[in-house]
Amino acid sequence: MSTTSGLLYAKSHEWVRRDGDSPVTIGISDYAQNSLGDITFVELPKVGDQLTKGDPFGVVESVKAASDLYAPISGEVVEINGDLDQAPEKINQSPVEEGWLIRVKPSDPSEMESLLSEEDYAKSV
Repeated sequence: MSTTSGLLYAKSHEWVRRDGDSPVTIGISDYAQNSLGDITFVELPKVGDQLTKGDPFGVVESVKAASDLYAPISGEVVEINGDLDQAPEKINQSPVEEGWLIRVKPSDPSEMESLLSEEDYAKSV
């Protein structure tokens, strides 16, 4: 499993990257995409949808299974990775750079404090 510096992780295997004062980017971890196998479909929320921390916000389907995606923080979806409609395999190829899922404007930035560092996440998996 590889991790990427600067990411925070939820126990449910989603990562969060803070991009300065702009919205945060959310995706699934390298560990999660590797465990799922070849990803064949992704269902994401719509721009404007409100996420609540811990609630499902989408689904990732692979040749092995379908898995719910859980919101690592609460906030408003401001962008989705539209490339995943035609190329969901980008999650397998590059789970952080090209395979990110959504960008969210946090409603409570303090929720980020409850996420795991990459060291703690690596220990948990």
